[in-house]
Amino acid sequence: MLSKEWDNRNHDYLLSSIDMMRSLLYKTNNQEKEWEKTHIKDIPWPIWDGEFQPAIFSLCTLFGLSEFEKLVILLCTAVELDSEIANLCSIHHQNPNFIYPTFSLALSVLPNAHWSALAPTSPLRNFRLIEISNSSFSSFLSTPIKIEERVLHYLNGISYLEPQLKGLLTPIHSNETLVESHNLLVKRVLILLRDNKKKTIPFIQILGSDDLIKKSVAKNICSNLGIDLWEMSGEFAPIKTIDEMESFVKLWTREAIILGSGLYISAENVDTQTQKFIMHIIGKIPGPVFIGVSNIWNLFDLNSLSIEINKPEKAEQIQLWKNYLIPLTRNLDDQKISYIINQFDLDLNSIKSASEKVSFLLEYESDVYKAIWNACRTISRTRLDGIAQQITTKAIINDLVLPEKEKHILREITIHVANRQKVYEEWGFKDKSNRGLGIVALFTGASGTGKTFAAEVLANELNLDLFRIDTSTLISKYIGETEKNLKKVFDTAEDSSSILFFDEADAIFGKRSEVRDSHDRYANIEINYLLQRMENYKGLAILSTNIKNALDSAFTRRIRFIVNFPFPDEKSRAEIWKRIFPSKAPVGIIDIDRLAHLNISGGNIRNIALNASFLAADENISIGMKHIKRAVEMEYDKLERPFMHSDFGDL
Repeated sequence: MLSKEWDNRNHDYLLSSIDMMRSLLYKTNNQEKEWEKTHIKDIPWPIWDGEFQPAIFSLCTLFGLSEFEKLVILLCTAVELDSEIANLCSIHHQNPNFIYPTFSLALSVLPNAHWSALAPTSPLRNFRLIEISNSSFSSFLSTPIKIEERVLHYLNGISYLEPQLKGLLTPIHSNETLVESHNLLVKRVLILLRDNKKKTIPFIQILGSDDLIKKSVAKNICSNLGIDLWEMSGEFAPIKTIDEMESFVKLWTREAIILGSGLYISAENVDTQTQKFIMHIIGKIPGPVFIGVSNIWNLFDLNSLSIEINKPEKAEQIQLWKNYLIPLTRNLDDQKISYIINQFDLDLNSIKSASEKVSFLLEYESDVYKAIWNACRTISRTRLDGIAQQITTKAIINDLVLPEKEKHILREITIHVANRQKVYEEWGFKDKSNRGLGIVALFTGASGTGKTFAAEVLANELNLDLFRIDTSTLISKYIGETEKNLKKVFDTAEDSSSILFFDEADAIFGKRSEVRDSHDRYANIEINYLLQRMENYKGLAILSTNIKNALDSAFTRRIRFIVNFPFPDEKSRAEIWKRIFPSKAPVGIIDIDRLAHLNISGGNIRNIALNASFLAADENISIGMKHIKRAVEMEYDKLERPFMHSDFGDL
């Protein structure tokens, strides 16, 4: 435990204590006068003159054991370590096979006996320092008792985690260096704890998105208190029965006292039943107990404290990037890093992971800032996996066939996204109000007019990821679930600076209805939540709809840009036909003017061009008008429109 010298001295002291117990049992079994029992001080006790007290003394101090309870522990220990004492117990019981101590033996042999030591609430039993046999005996007092193996090893100088808890708990060895803002938070918590020293140490809720830093902060607090920290995942907490809950409480309480440890419960993704279990146990176990949560819990009358771990401040993020990238480059421009930070508001763990990717990317990329940007995109992208569909973007703004007015609005959108941090933060607009900082664009127009294509163009121009949000997966019939789904999407996308594309947005951003029943009321709550969330979303959100008037008017007031995608006229259709085929495609002679006369959208033109290409590929010849004619006929069948052969003359 402490040193080899202490270990030897502790062992000698334990053996001397066993010798004392042997002498006491000898005298009692020889039925000498009451003197032996009432004058146990006359039996020579071992003397401890070392700097640190022996383990049995520590155990008594930690659990508040009385002199009698201490001797019960030593009696049970002596039986395990000395077969002669086991035989002396059998002599006392007048049964050669009964070699265990009992409460009856303890009460009759040991001095200062008191009945309360036998109660389930006593330290011996409540903290499971001793074990009572499950076998059936004629009376409670005659039931064998033995020392718990965990306690036996502790008295012998060996400390470890109780095996029954090993699958549930893991030690936290975080050695992350905290940034100054997090260090200040640790200091404030320690001041509160020290001011609260006369009371129970409170349960500390730690809010935030960075699990690593939340644990690092908790570990730092415990280190300052001189204790270790163990973690339990709330998802794997023992919640099957009340007995299992109580068993965990008793076992962890004993371990927390013996090991001098705090408990960190990761509870970000627990269900309601597990949350109730956690709230049940934290009121019964010693502190400090940390609960890592996403949203604050109502702990009712529990003595609790809540702290929020925010991302490192901008200056701290710049310094983190420099610290992690020093081995790669020593000349990082603060202004360029600041621009990247303005686009990707990452936590410490993400910055660390991204910096590791930078070292790999620099093997193929000479521009360190481009490598940092791409690493940030990669790290941020993984957070949206499973909740949104990423759209690969390659198109540029010149690929769009739109009126110049609409193109100009798209260019303005890129200006707002690229410079939002300068205007909001450096120029102080955020200090005026947090409302209306989100950049929301509405793309409205008939199907196939280029709304999705325009979103791809914006993402490619800004070098940001584009994610399509399937509104059908967000809407839930269960009350409150839709808001949870939306919150997850917005919170996850916000840090990554990703562009969110809500296709067919009228399905979820529709008009609020008159409240006729509870369903109407909760539907309106969902819309109200969306209004608030859209205003505060730091990135770019694009709403796409075929029916502009279907959107709630409150949304349109909060939309910064509206881009109308008109059905292409003949001149626009000609431009689309000119650009629709890739440069590598073998295109023969095609009549652009005749094709432009077809009254169809850009999306239909793309389908026709693709189908015509497959027809030509099957014949292994260049794409010609006959292939396009057949492809147009197929597209018209889908649209349930009559095909006019006259549009293609004699083809």
